[in-house]
Amino acid sequence: MMVNIGGFIGPIVAGIVRGWEWRYVFIASSVWIAVNFIIITLFFQEPTSESRSANPRTLKKVLSDMVEVLGNGRFFLFVFGLLAFLVLGSKYTSDGSFTWTHIWMIAGVWIVLNVIYDLLVKNAASGSTSWYLQPMRMGDWRFGLFLLIMSGFWTCYQQLFYTLPLHIRDFTDTSDVLRGAQSLLSAIGLDSWAEGLAGSMAKEGQVNPEYLINFNSAAIIIFQVMISYLVTRLKAFTTIFWGVLITVLSFSILVFGTSGWIVLAGIVIFSFGEMMASPKSKEYTGRIAPPDKVAMYMGYFYWCIALGNLFGGILSGQLYAKFGVAGIKRPDLMWGIFTALALFSALAVFFYDRLIIRRIKS
Repeated sequence: MMVNIGGFIGPIVAGIVRGWEWRYVFIASSVWIAVNFIIITLFFQEPTSESRSANPRTLKKVLSDMVEVLGNGRFFLFVFGLLAFLVLGSKYTSDGSFTWTHIWMIAGVWIVLNVIYDLLVKNAASGSTSWYLQPMRMGDWRFGLFLLIMSGFWTCYQQLFYTLPLHIRDFTDTSDVLRGAQSLLSAIGLDSWAEGLAGSMAKEGQVNPEYLINFNSAAIIIFQVMISYLVTRLKAFTTIFWGVLITVLSFSILVFGTSGWIVLAGIVIFSFGEMMASPKSKEYTGRIAPPDKVAMYMGYFYWCIALGNLFGGILSGQLYAKFGVAGIKRPDLMWGIFTALALFSALAVFFYDRLIIRRIKS
């Protein structure tokens, strides 16, 4: 909740100061970070933690737990290599140095090399303590698969902040929202506010994108407690599944997002899906984790958010370059792709629970 309160106030302040000059956005951010640093330094007291207790966890124990949950060093090197190829591919395909065919070929070679290396070290250095002489080993593959599936949801989530502001700026007529807000203020006797609204929150008769995106945080602040209460009796999986399905509906609406009210509807509907899927996915992690390792699993849950940030940024840049103003100017096709990704994530969650988790429990 506190994250969304900050997420609500921040864009309002940024929208005001960017009206003066863009550099003031960064100055205001730096000042607020400095204020937080001073408050934490003077008043925050570190609670008693495991590192300060009588039996602190050593670095060796931390790494051992990471291997148990996610995988060993060779597995991390393999995954890091694949992610590096994706990031570099996103950079160098944009200037025409490479194509995605080249990137996938390089990634394929990387996979083959790692498989061959694994076969060699299995025969030559079985039981070696050196991480680079060990074959790849995944930790809890069921949990790793769940993180990969949920990264699809977070990839879609990031489009609210990566792609949608550009779409609003380039393709959406938000004057209808501005007129509606002015009419509402005039109806309740705030005529002076209605007159000043166009100057403070809009430019050339269009609402600035950050104010529309802000309805995501506003909806969560207003409705999160109610939604949490309504889904209390539902199973965590059921809530996640329907939450992700609601995001499918929101992206379907954005396919037709040439009007401010349509975009606003898509944002608010997405927020309801987020209110269901995000908290319950953490609870679901706690349910599928071994009873004595719940806290550790919930900590590693945030890897799927990190992957969503990575994949979301790559997809946003690539798809907007192709379907945006610099491409074929068909944002509806772009949102159709994100709709398909959200639907795939929902179905993946469904079959993951049915085919893997329920079989384990039975």
